[in-house]
Amino acid sequence: MIGFIKKLVGDRRGNVLAIAAACLPLVVGAAGLATDTIQWTMWKRQLQRAADSAAIAGVYDRSAASGATTTTATAVCYDLAKNVHTWMTLKGTSPCTGSVGSYSAIAYPANTAYVTNQVMVKLEVQQSLPFSSLFVSSAPTIAAMATAGSVSAGGTACMQALESSASTPGITNNGNTTVTAPTCILYSNSPASNAASAGGSSSVTAKAIAAVGGISQSNNWHVSQYIPYSPPLPDPFGSVNVDYTDMHCTGSALTKNTNLSAASLGTTNCFSSLGTQPSDSIDLTGTPLDGKTIYINGGGVDLKGDFKCTCTIVLTNSDPNSTTIGSWDSNSQAKNNITAPTTGNYAGIAIYQDRRASTSSTNTVNGGSNNVVKGAVYFPNSILKINGTGDVNSDGSSLKLCAMWVAKDINLIGTSRIAINAPDDSACVGSGLPGGGAVRQVRVVS
Repeated sequence: MIGFIKKLVGDRRGNVLAIAAACLPLVVGAAGLATDTIQWTMWKRQLQRAADSAAIAGVYDRSAASGATTTTATAVCYDLAKNVHTWMTLKGTSPCTGSVGSYSAIAYPANTAYVTNQVMVKLEVQQSLPFSSLFVSSAPTIAAMATAGSVSAGGTACMQALESSASTPGITNNGNTTVTAPTCILYSNSPASNAASAGGSSSVTAKAIAAVGGISQSNNWHVSQYIPYSPPLPDPFGSVNVDYTDMHCTGSALTKNTNLSAASLGTTNCFSSLGTQPSDSIDLTGTPLDGKTIYINGGGVDLKGDFKCTCTIVLTNSDPNSTTIGSWDSNSQAKNNITAPTTGNYAGIAIYQDRRASTSSTNTVNGGSNNVVKGAVYFPNSILKINGTGDVNSDGSSLKLCAMWVAKDINLIGTSRIAINAPDDSACVGSGLPGGGAVRQVRVVS
């Protein structure tokens, strides 16, 4: 027996098993910690994404409310309900209640020179880890914090579509359209998945293309920056309304045969329609209508010949309850030179269409029109179409300045050409165009 024991003690063949048994706790511990680390990282990432998304949602709410925070917490909570996973039990107290739980903090940092409408969201969650929970009495806390804000994109929109429907892109460029706007931004308020589309052989050169919805990258866009998923840009002329007291109407149309002498015209500045034939020419320079507002009462504008004025042409109706508003049609033979006034109710606006106009109406610059427009073209509730071989310039030279194109939808087709610069360009000082309307992006800033 003693010999057997001595033999067993001297036998080394079982050492590996003994060593493995001794190391087994270390192996299990390392595997458990690795599992916890991976789980922790995944939860932290998901929590951070929820915080980022909630902060961005809060900024969109503040932007839509002109900086107010009245409903921001509701927007944040709604977003959390969509993005917080069911396993997360958020800790703390806040306006968020119900199945989402609650988050620990929401704050509104002060505006800076570069970032406005900031929203800070901090999330904390206690979650038991599979391995560590065997040794600790309480679950550790995972925290994530995000601050988002509205950041300037560095420019003002010179072409803006006010479309708010997700089923319609605000800006479309097709055919052989050429747009040259090197110092300004093209902006679509449409939340559509492709809110600004370019196809065919069109070529669009701009500082940036921006939209509330998405923007598909395209070789047709020649821009320094794509800015999708941004806050809606306010209507730059949303506060401008028709001044009915300024309307002195006649039932006659404004044509080349209209007697424009001061004695015959008197105070009349309101006509049933405005039109020219291919051989017609209307030059209002030096007439009583020079520098004034010309109202088109219920009728439309149909230009086939030459037209020149320093004025605002307002398509409206003297009856405030009527929805009969005319449209604009500049035909293939037309050659127009319109300069907007720099002061008054319609400062900076060359063509203004009443908001009562039908949403299905179309205003057309058609064919081979050679239009020089200095100022804004404004069709807030209807479509602006640049068609055929239309040229729509702002000053008639190779580099075009001081113009804005604002409509519900802007369609550029055919071989039309537009060349414009930003209204906040230094060359446009004193033009009457609004200096506001800078494009902003919603981004996580910290």
